[in-house]
Amino acid sequence: MEDIWLKSLITETPQQGFELAITLSRKGVRYTQPDPEVLKKLRPEYASDPSALTAASHVIAVNFQTIAAANNYWK
Repeated sequence: MEDIWLKSLITETPQQGFELAITLSRKGVRYTQPDPEVLKKLRPEYASDPSALTAASHVIAVNFQTIAAANNYWK
C-alpha cells in the first residue's frame, strides 16, 4: 500500500502553505523521476540555470496558489 503523505491542503498560516507548496513541487519531481541517481546527476545542470530555476519557482507559485485558494486565502 502506498504511503499517504498528503492528508490535506489546509494549513494554519501562509508560511506553512508556502512550505507545503515546496513539498508538493519536490514530490512532483520525485514522481516524475524516481531514480535518485539520475536526480543527483541532473542537479548540477539545473542548479545554475536561471531558466530552470525560474521554472521551478513557477511550479512552486502555482502550487501555492492552489493551497491559498483551498485555505480561503487565510481570511
